[in-house]
Amino acid sequence: MSLKKDKQKVLGEVFDDARIAGFLEGEAPEGFNRDFYLLERAYRGMKAENFATFVRLFKEQGLDLNSQSPEGQTLLARIGEHEQGAEYADILKAAGAQ
Repeated sequence: MSLKKDKQKVLGEVFDDARIAGFLEGEAPEGFNRDFYLLERAYRGMKAENFATFVRLFKEQGLDLNSQSPEGQTLLARIGEHEQGAEYADILKAAGAQ
């Protein structure tokens, strides 16, 4: 028996500045640093070009690029474990993440 995916992949989705800024809203689950949660959610949900805009907006709000996961990792450290995260890592580094 095969299981059907419950969600179709959306291609060509438009991310204007308002949509990108929407990723700055929301509360983190219990136990998560809010800044880290927002960064990771944007990383997982955006193409690199949109993520660069998000990081700029994130910094403009005075949020912390070096915030940590519950395991003590920054997003930059976590991305280092991902095969296709190099472009995102470069964006974070250029913005001052360590």
